[in-house]
Parts: sequence; structure tokens; C-alpha cells
Amino acid sequence: MPTLAAVLIVKDEQDNLAACLDSLRWADEIVVYDTGSRDATREIARRYTERVISDPDWRGFGIARQRAQRQTRADWILMVDADERVSPELAAEIRAIIRHEPAHTVYQLPRLTWVFGRFIRHGGWYPDPVTRLYPNALTHYDDALVHERLRLPAGTTVQRLRHPLIHYSYRDLRHYLVKSAQYADDWARQQAARGKRAGLAQGLLHGAGCFLRMYLFKAGFLDGPQGLLLALLSAHSTFVKYVALWERDGRTREENAR
Repeated sequence: MPTLAAVLIVKDEQDNLAACLDSLRWADEIVVYDTGSRDATREIARRYTERVISDPDWRGFGIARQRAQRQTRADWILMVDADERVSPELAAEIRAIIRHEPAHTVYQLPRLTWVFGRFIRHGGWYPDPVTRLYPNALTHYDDALVHERLRLPAGTTVQRLRHPLIHYSYRDLRHYLVKSAQYADDWARQQAARGKRAGLAQGLLHGAGCFLRMYLFKAGFLDGPQGLLLALLSAHSTFVKYVALWERDGRTREENAR
């Protein structure tokens, strides 16, 4: 039988980790790659697996996923975040998939997110496919700081599973805003490294476009108050990304002028 390793990148996830790892007990191996937790994350992880690696040398999500994948020789990788849960139905579907060992095939998991008191099924949030199940020898993630992707060799087939990965993304509004600010900073740093620049007007246009796309064109209004709130917050997060890039560019020009 082909083997499967569930691989997690974590940091300060003591509130999420046990429930996530409980949903992964069926995997042949669990690898928890900790990037510098200061809470009880590592202690909780060791209750479920001996494969707990501590590495505070943060180089971004892509590099971290590469390093974590190298910690296992399992035939298949299932990449999971600590705020996600694998249902028994999804686990059974995954086990059935890997038994057949399809060559050059990776799998997208539809992701269903619970946020602000309900599951979100509109606004572009569902099925929100994430490519997380793949043969270990076939591929790995790119080097991106954020929004990392699997590198797909020529001839790779992408298929989507039926049962969703359950995602508990934000505990509350404060958690959303803190996480959004960190993503904005990482995104701006990545874009600046590529020589990109931005202005406030660009941020306003992208933010407004984000709201219209989510709330109207992708029917976010069908998710009630939560749909409206998410469209507004996503528009704000989009605007803040461009502000962060604009601010970084201004700091660079100021330093060069000294």
C-alpha cells in the first residue's frame, strides 16, 4: 500500500492544533514543522507524532513547505494547515485515491470555510479549491513568500476531490485584522523584491473591485451579514496590500536620498 504523510506548517497554533491532528490520525505519518512557536504548539504536536521539527529560520511559506516535505519519505503528501479539519468522508476519499497510485496526478480539495458564525458558500469563498494532495516524488512548492503554489511538471493532471476540507480561518475580527496585516506586509515585500510599485489610487481601485466582485458578481450577499462583512474586510485587505507596497517604496526613496 502507498503511504501518506500529513504535513503541517505551524506557529503558535495551540488553540487549533489538537482538533486538526485528531482529524489526521488515519494518516500513515504526521509531520509538524514548527517555525518558532512560543506557546504550547510543540508540546501538543508531540502527543500525536514524533515527527516534530523546530525551525525558526522563516523564509516564507513556500520555503517552509519545501523543508517540511523533505522530512518524510511517504509516497503521498497531504498538506494541511492547523486551522483545517479532514472529515472522515474526505479521509476515506483520499485513501481510495492513493490506493490506485495514479501517475502524474495532483488533487485539489474543495475548502469550506467557517467564519463569523457560519459556513461561507458564496463570494468566491467556495469551493475555494486548494491543491494539497500530491505524490511526494512528483513535485513541491515554489519559493514564494506568500500565496505559494505547487510546481506542476509538464503532463501533470489536476483533479478535484468531492468532499470538502473544513476551514476555521478566523477566530474573531481582531484575528482577521492581525492576519491580514501580516499578509499585506509579506505581499508588499515580495512585490518590492520584484521591482513592483503602487500608489493609493491603485489600492482604491483594486479594493473597490474586490468588493464588487465578491458581494455582487459572486453573490456574497447570499451569505447574509457575514457576506457583507467579508466583502468589506476583503476590500480593506486588498487596499492595505497596496498601501504597504506604496509605503515601502516611499521608505526606499527616503533612504536613497540620505
